[in-house]
Amino acid sequence: MRVDKTRKPLLDVLRGEVPERLPIWLMRQAGRYLPEYRDLRAKSKNFLNMCLTPALATEITMQPIRRFGMDGAILFADILLIPMALGLSLDFREGEGPVLQRVASRDDLMGLTYNPDKVLPVFETVRRVKNTMPEKTALIGFCGAPWTVACYMIDGNSKNDFTAAKEWVREKPQDLDALIAILIDASEKYLSAQIEAGAEAVQIFDSWAGLISGDDFTRFIIGPTRELVSRIKKNYPDIPIIGFPREAGDDYEPYIRQTGVDALSIDTKVDIQWAKRQLQPVKPLQGNLDPDLLVRGGEDMKNAARHIISTLGPRHIFNLGHGVVPQTPPEHVAELVSIIRNFSA
Repeated sequence: MRVDKTRKPLLDVLRGEVPERLPIWLMRQAGRYLPEYRDLRAKSKNFLNMCLTPALATEITMQPIRRFGMDGAILFADILLIPMALGLSLDFREGEGPVLQRVASRDDLMGLTYNPDKVLPVFETVRRVKNTMPEKTALIGFCGAPWTVACYMIDGNSKNDFTAAKEWVREKPQDLDALIAILIDASEKYLSAQIEAGAEAVQIFDSWAGLISGDDFTRFIIGPTRELVSRIKKNYPDIPIIGFPREAGDDYEPYIRQTGVDALSIDTKVDIQWAKRQLQPVKPLQGNLDPDLLVRGGEDMKNAARHIISTLGPRHIFNLGHGVVPQTPPEHVAELVSIIRNFSA
């Protein structure tokens, strides 16, 4: 049978089809572990400038594609660009990470207005990457989930385990509802602009989903994610959406059943046999190799990767359970890609 060369393995899986090869991409595949990234970073003003300079962001997005031949290219940006576009000051400090102007009360919400002009360079980056990619590589856009972005907006950073955000859950849930509603609107506009610029799939990163559970998880994660997914699907029904509620534990199952996402990315703590039984029959899965195993490499990494592949099979997107860490040797990433390619063959 003639193979359609325009088909992309990652998109095939997201649409519930069997791909011609098992697709692989890695969260944070563009970053500090790559010497070519470090060279650019040394010449750049700061991290935020890199995100908002299309020439730099395009180059960084493409570095792991050129080096490893990944099946997915994820836009180089940051989840905190949305609160910046809402009017909050944002800084990335060396050795400290992101520092965001805090939202301390409901009164502070009144001044939040999404200004797309502040993130226009992001959409230009999407257009440039789309024109540069190999034909079988899919371009993935993304945003932070409303709950996770709200955590940063309330606490200003992640140093204190989001104590203030968790206090809003207990003491000011209606204020949190109001903030999340603002973020749903902004995220819809932000993702829609990425799709219009050429993103072929999008991922919603809920990096701090594990901070809440039960009824709180339903109210502040499942409900808002379902609303955001519904709005995107209304205008872009053919664009697949990946959800990643990191460390959601038992709440992974209601998330995959109730949010409307097309696929679920799972973290390292998820038992792969449980995921095969309880999650994969519902929607395609992505994940979940331990990033520390990628640092170590060798037989431990190889055996873990093969176990994931043999358990979840070809209708699965190979990825990590979280992002590539800075101390990862690039040659280990190349070896992992080789394992995936040999399996596919």
